[in-house]
Amino acid sequence: MLQSLAGSSCVRLVEQHRSAWCFALLVLGYLLYLVFGAVVFSSVELPYEDLLRQELGKLKQRFLEEHACLSEQQLEQFLMRVLEASNYGVSVLSNASGNWNWDFTSSLFFASTVLSTTGYGHTVPLSDGGKAFCIIYSVIGIPFTLLFLTAVVQRIIVYVTRRPVLYFHIRWGFSKQIVAIIHAMVLGFITVSCFFLIPAAVFSVLEDDWNFLESFYFCFISLSTIGLGDYVPGEGYNQKFRELYKIGITCYLLMGLIAMLVVLETFCELHELKKFRKLFYVKKDKEEDQVHIMEHDQLSFSSISDQAASMKDDQKANEPFVNSQSPTSNDSSLNN
Repeated sequence: MLQSLAGSSCVRLVEQHRSAWCFALLVLGYLLYLVFGAVVFSSVELPYEDLLRQELGKLKQRFLEEHACLSEQQLEQFLMRVLEASNYGVSVLSNASGNWNWDFTSSLFFASTVLSTTGYGHTVPLSDGGKAFCIIYSVIGIPFTLLFLTAVVQRIIVYVTRRPVLYFHIRWGFSKQIVAIIHAMVLGFITVSCFFLIPAAVFSVLEDDWNFLESFYFCFISLSTIGLGDYVPGEGYNQKFRELYKIGITCYLLMGLIAMLVVLETFCELHELKKFRKLFYVKKDKEEDQVHIMEHDQLSFSSISDQAASMKDDQKANEPFVNSQSPTSNDSSLNN
């Protein structure tokens, strides 16, 4: 008897705080996923980093042996300056000296990466004025970009998602939930094909040092706004039509970002995902909702009555020549 009562009380406690338990599991799962990623990246990349360090050490030692007139300190000072310039997108190599990082097309590409929060990091402002302007430009531009993307996606999703689903539901009588799931999968496949697979094939042809996997990696890193910066198109030696190429990449990034947001919004509107998201949200009590509604109604009613009273006062103020009735006339009218 006591065990059944304890079990029922535990079940009741879990049901009352179901959202909190789900949220705790969500936080725990996210932390475990972070740890899992760290373990995998460390185990995969650490051996390659060790090999690269050994290779660079051997190259440096061989260079110092072949050039005995150069000290190790002088070489390290030179390399530090070269690496510092490379972090700002400036290279001392002869095959890269012809590409300017701050011509109009490169600056347009940089502005698009800043506003879309991609930020490859291959080109950064050099001057203090450029850094200050970048801060001000981003503070205004990033919310402006979010507003622009929200407005565009809101209009596109009506014609791409809601109307097709409603048409098949009404015209053919299919279940709306099933039609929405199939439509989301088809739309996701089309987006992956048009903005990942086909552009990856194109980049693997246009970029000499990229294979298909590296090109697909660049497309995913860019359109997901991760922007690691290890692969940036249009930076090769003697790149043909570099200005036009940069403009095309900028248009691709904006269109791809819009397509990604449309697909995400389409999946978020699925009934099953809405129910799943509600498991982690804080549920409002009905009494609180009713109190908020009553307060809103009272405020709106009082504001309407105040507006009506002010309108009457304005009308009286605008009519200064209204004839006032005498008290005797009022008394006579009452007697009649």
